[in-house]
Amino acid sequence: MTDFGTLILEQMPDAVILTRLDGEVVYWNNGAEAVFGYGSTEAIGHRLADLIEPAGAQDAASSDSVLRQTLATGSANYESLRHARDGVLVYIDSSGKLVRDADGAPEYILWSKKDVTALRVLRDAKLVEARFHGILDSMPDAIVVANMTGRIVLANGQAERLFGYAQGALRGLELEALMPAHMRSAHRSHRGGYMAQPSVRPMGAGLALHGLRSDGVEFPVEISLSPITTEEGTLVISAIRDISDRKLAELALQEKNIELAKANAAKDRFLGGMSHELRTPLNAIIGFTGTMLMKLPGPINTEQTKQLRMVQDSARDLLTLINDLLDLTRIDTGKVQLDVVAVDSRALVDEVLALLAPQAHAKKPVGLVFDVIAPPDLPTVRTDRRALQHILMNLVGNAIRFADQGPLLVRLAPATVGTRRCLTFSIGDTAAGAAPLQAVSQLDTSAMQQFEGAGLSLHLSQKLAALLHGEILFDSAYGVGSVLTLALPLET
Repeated sequence: MTDFGTLILEQMPDAVILTRLDGEVVYWNNGAEAVFGYGSTEAIGHRLADLIEPAGAQDAASSDSVLRQTLATGSANYESLRHARDGVLVYIDSSGKLVRDADGAPEYILWSKKDVTALRVLRDAKLVEARFHGILDSMPDAIVVANMTGRIVLANGQAERLFGYAQGALRGLELEALMPAHMRSAHRSHRGGYMAQPSVRPMGAGLALHGLRSDGVEFPVEISLSPITTEEGTLVISAIRDISDRKLAELALQEKNIELAKANAAKDRFLGGMSHELRTPLNAIIGFTGTMLMKLPGPINTEQTKQLRMVQDSARDLLTLINDLLDLTRIDTGKVQLDVVAVDSRALVDEVLALLAPQAHAKKPVGLVFDVIAPPDLPTVRTDRRALQHILMNLVGNAIRFADQGPLLVRLAPATVGTRRCLTFSIGDTAAGAAPLQAVSQLDTSAMQQFEGAGLSLHLSQKLAALLHGEILFDSAYGVGSVLTLALPLET
C-alpha cells in the first residue's frame, strides 16, 4: 500500500482489517481499535476470531463459516454479534473480500466492519413497541427490555421514574449502567451465560442485588427475567422492583432478633447464677431440718416436728421448681443431649413408684397405694432413660398431689396414637383407669385448669416428651376421674 492509501485507511471511522486466509490479523487500522478496543500491536499476529468472536456464536455467523464462504465465493456480507476488548457486545455489519496475489492466487482477506449497535437498538425498539404498545406502561413494576448486546431497547415509565431518567433517556444504555460499578463486570459475564440459554427465572437468586439511580444513589432490587423471541432475535424483559421498604423491615426484625438473643443469653446467665445461689441455702435448709427431725440436737415436740416437716417439704418443692425451671431453659436453648438406649419400661415404672412411695403413703387423710397394670410381653422402647424417668416422676407426683382417694392406677400398654404405634404410660385414679383408655385430646390450657399449681412440671414434661418424639395426652370425665398419658413411639 502507498502511504497515501494507508493514511486514508487510518482515517476511516469503520474497522478495516486484513487477515491471512486462516484468519491471522496482519493489518489493523485506527477504526478497528475504536470499534473493538484492541491496539494494532495487540491484534496483529492473532486470529480475528480469538479477538472478537463471543463464545457460542451461531454457526452461520461464526468466523470459520464466514472464512469458508469468502474463500468459496470471493466475498461475504453479514451482520453478527461480536465483543470488544472489554467484553461489551456489539452488533457488527461486516463485509469480506478475497485479495489475490499477482498470479491470481488467494493471499489475504480484507474486512470492513461497522458498529451498527445503535441502529439495531432502534430497530429492536420499533419491534417491541409494535408488539407491546401501551402494555408495558400499565405494568406495576419497572420494565426494561434489552437485546442480545445488553443494550436497553425499551423501558416503561415506571423504570424511568425508578432510576431517575428522562423519558427515552434509557434507550441505548447498557443494562450495567443501572447497577453499581462493582457489580458490572460480574454481571456482563453472567449476562453472556444467560443469553446463551435464556429462561424465565429470578435474577441472582440468593444474592443481594442493587440498582443505581442517575443521581448515584443505590437501592436494593428484586429482578425477574423473561426471554421473548422475535424475528430479529431474542430479547430479554426484566421486571424490577424496589424492595427498600422490605429490607428496612428485615433489618428491623434482625435487630430485634439480636436484642432478643441477647436478652435470652442474659436470662440464661441469670438463671444459672440464680440456681446456684438458691440451691445452696435450700440444701442447707433441707439438711438442717432433717438433722432436727432426727432429734440429733435434742428432743422436739409434736408441733415442732409438724412445722419442721412443712419447712422441709416446702424447701424440697422449691428446689424441684428451680430444677424444673433450669431444665426448661436447657431445652429451649437446645442444650439437652439425649442418650437413646433400649429401656425396660416396667422396671423403670417400678423404680419411679418405689421412689415416690413414701410421698404416696404420707398422703392425708389416708395413704395412697399404686395399682400397676401391664401385659407380660411389653415391647421395648428406645428412648432417653433419664428424660423418661423425669416425665414419669412428674406425672405420678402430680397424681399423688391431686388424688382424693386411691389406689392410683398406672397402666402400661401398646396403643395406636394417631397413625403411630406407641407405648403408653397412663396415670390416673381407679375410677378413670378401670376402663380401657378412651380417645384422648391433646393437653391444653383449659384441660390444665384443674391442675393449677402443677403447670410448670407438666409443661416441662410436655417439652421432654416432644424431645423424645412423643406427646402427653389428657382424658377426663366429670365424676369419673382424669388420666394423663405419655405416648412414646416404638419406632423413631
